Amino acid sequence: MKNIILCFAVMTLCACASSKNTGDKWIGMTKQSLMKSWGTPVRTFDNAADGEILVYADQVYEKGENEDSRIAGPLHWNYTYMYVDKTGKITSFRNEKQNYSPQSIDSDKLAGMSLLTVK
Repeated sequence: MKNIILCFAVMTLCACASSKNTGDKWIGMTKQSLMKSWGTPVRTFDNAADGEILVYADQVYEKGENEDSRIAGPLHWNYTYMYVDKTGKITSFRNEKQNYSPQSIDSDKLAGMSLLTVK
């Protein structure tokens, strides 16, 4: 009986840990470890005296009539902005859903938004 309770407790803890936002685990980690795991960002911006901003983007497609095909239609982009300080450590992140492509991001506006703590 104790083994069943222990097993249930471990499974509950694992479920809670896996539901944590994916960006949270990168706070304090290095830029190199992030890039090893996630790959090269689609854009990188200089964040003035604070460091830099790495932009990762996923294009979300709508499903076509054929369940196996995905077509570009009315779509959006899921962005993750990773803020890296001058020492190469990730200090914060921000997730965002937008209708514009990564090439349309205004670097001056992004750096000046002061959203370094938004998650």
